Amino acid sequence: MDRRKFVHGAATLAALAAATRVAGARAAATGRAARPLRILILGGTRFIGVHMTQLAMARGHTVTLFNRGKTNADLFPDIEHLHGDRDNQLDSLRGRKWDAVIDTSGYVPRHVRLSAQLLAPNVHQYLFISSISVYASLAQPATEDSAVGTLKDETVEDIGNGNYGPLKALCEKAALAAMPGRTTVFRPGLIVGPEDNSDRFTYWPARAARGGEMLAPGRPADPIQVIDVRDLAAFSVRVLEQRTTGTFNVDSPPDHFSMGDLVTASIEAANELAKPASPPLAVWVSGDFLEQQKVAPWSDMPVWLPPEGETAGAAKTSVARALKAGLTNRPMNQTVHDTLTWHLARPEAEREKLKAGITPDREQQVLAAWHQLKA
Repeated sequence: MDRRKFVHGAATLAALAAATRVAGARAAATGRAARPLRILILGGTRFIGVHMTQLAMARGHTVTLFNRGKTNADLFPDIEHLHGDRDNQLDSLRGRKWDAVIDTSGYVPRHVRLSAQLLAPNVHQYLFISSISVYASLAQPATEDSAVGTLKDETVEDIGNGNYGPLKALCEKAALAAMPGRTTVFRPGLIVGPEDNSDRFTYWPARAARGGEMLAPGRPADPIQVIDVRDLAAFSVRVLEQRTTGTFNVDSPPDHFSMGDLVTASIEAANELAKPASPPLAVWVSGDFLEQQKVAPWSDMPVWLPPEGETAGAAKTSVARALKAGLTNRPMNQTVHDTLTWHLARPEAEREKLKAGITPDREQQVLAAWHQLKA
């Protein structure tokens, strides 16, 4: 290449780079993507998929949803809905082209393999939403290179009985095999925020809204990790817009949030939004006493796991790779406030009977026993 051609080529590249920066700046200022994408979401009408769909549309992308049409079928009436089933009923996807796919509903490797192989010839990028549960051990802090769980029988499709994490790991392998070099894998921790009817995180602001003494586990300084669903959605759309591939833990940074942060934010939000007759008051009870009382971490005391022993690394998962790629985490009080606002607008039956957390009667029994011990 002679000098004139070299200079001309360098100038062209510089101009392209400048144009990209200008387009990116305009997109940031307007909230619109510089390069609109055609995005297929496998799922899209429940919790994670809802937030991803909303954000992608707000960014100016064209979204198509593929699902069975049974859950929240009236959502997003103005976008394309394709009906089918992950279990070998994928005809509506055949021959179609998209820039990217977000797989929010893959739990069985066979299903992921079917969809990823079918879509591979006509899709640039496949984003698979996996889980931090893939890791074989919670005793040590995990990075993306830590060992994942395995199954003796990889044909098992029952996601219960401890199979959920290993099956998610096999789903990752299926997606990566179908689209090598074009797959992004997210391993989110506990996904929280408005619309999460699992009630695992919702339990805390909902419990505070009832007022009175509330059982709080361990110590206020005990670390926790959560990811707001809207931050997960923003990072998802970001990696598609930037065509970022690889595997990422998607969570809050280690030691960024504590159980005390969650309980305090829940009490503050409850006092502001619910105004209970008896203001909520946290009673912190030791992990040893909770164990004696057969109060289970995570299920009876959602979000919290003892920061020692087999779960010592549960709230220490590294997210350095995701932070470098652009993940951001909003403040705990914002997530709690918005979650409680959503919860208070739910139907009464859902507000009264949560799917997670210790029951009111059992909570009072444990509190009474604790007070008696400390008397």
